[in-house]
Amino acid sequence: MDLQIKHYENKLAFETDPSDLFEALNNGGKIIPLDARRSFAFETEHIPTAINIPHRQMNEESTKHLDKGVVYVIYCDGIGCNASTKGALNMSRLGFKVKELMGGIEWWKFDGYATEGSKAITNGVKINCSC
Repeated sequence: MDLQIKHYENKLAFETDPSDLFEALNNGGKIIPLDARRSFAFETEHIPTAINIPHRQMNEESTKHLDKGVVYVIYCDGIGCNASTKGALNMSRLGFKVKELMGGIEWWKFDGYATEGSKAITNGVKINCSC
């Protein structure tokens, strides 16, 4: 039983879903969505307030400006893409606190949340600035 409990505690410690991310963003949580896809995908569509560092470019130099006191929620396209897993591993190795977004941007949109970019979905629920 203890092993089971530890498994689910670890899962919740290192993964999050779109609903929990949305709630954290709207309640001023110390959390930043990080898109691990290439820049053309980010420019086409991304989660509001997200930053973009493609997983292949994550290193000490490209992340030196980032705050290590926040949690980065790493995402990619969805379950058919592992850029978020690669990005979460890279960021963890660089000393950042991270979680992986279950389902990526596809599940974000499936849950009805708005996106930004050249092909944004604006009829979804928007994230309002909480500052």
